[in-house]
Amino acid sequence: MRMRCGLVVLDMAGTTVADGGLVEQAFSAAARELGVEPGSADHAEKLDYVRATMGESKITVFRHLFGEEALAQRANVAFEKAYGELVDGGRIAPVPGAREAVEELRGEGRTVVLTTGFARVTQDAILDALGWRDLVELTLCPADAGGRGRPYPDMVLSAFLRTGAVDDVRQIAVVGDTAYDMLSGVRSGASVVAGVLTGAHDDEALRGVGATHVLGSVAELPALLRGVGE
Repeated sequence: MRMRCGLVVLDMAGTTVADGGLVEQAFSAAARELGVEPGSADHAEKLDYVRATMGESKITVFRHLFGEEALAQRANVAFEKAYGELVDGGRIAPVPGAREAVEELRGEGRTVVLTTGFARVTQDAILDALGWRDLVELTLCPADAGGRGRPYPDMVLSAFLRTGAVDDVRQIAVVGDTAYDMLSGVRSGASVVAGVLTGAHDDEALRGVGATHVLGSVAELPALLRGVGE
């Protein structure tokens, strides 16, 4: 029997934040800065990899794509700059019902943590654009958890350690829109690993790596958790 989930670790882009494909736009800007021309076979191949690894730490993605660390760092800086400019331009919004779901979860006495594969500067830009600075107790990016993003469980376990909200990893719920989110949840030992269909991956991809539940959106999460271990 699953335990009551007192700690809820939520992904941002695609799960609680609708960014309308800004990751791909920002990637194209970063790739162009490194000489990868839009419309080229190289660009198409790299974009396919970006799509396949949605949810992973962006610097890790760029290390794979460009090999050399200096190039990867250049690409990452260009990506974060481009994404930040799109965010500042009002190109993001909350997933419908996301803020209300977080407030409902907190109202039930659960601790909520927001996580991302972006760098801290981008995460902060998103939080500021949405007015979410005070929405949750803690926000984490890969650098806050030792540098490893998803599919590693480090951010989930950092949330567990930093908040002290629960006594057992089985009291954690992890929620995201990508296979990498699901893997990080499974590897952390969370009892609820819920995928949502508002982002990058479909039901089959989410369940294929261990999702315990698949929801239409994060708005359905409070009702799900009330039925788990209560």
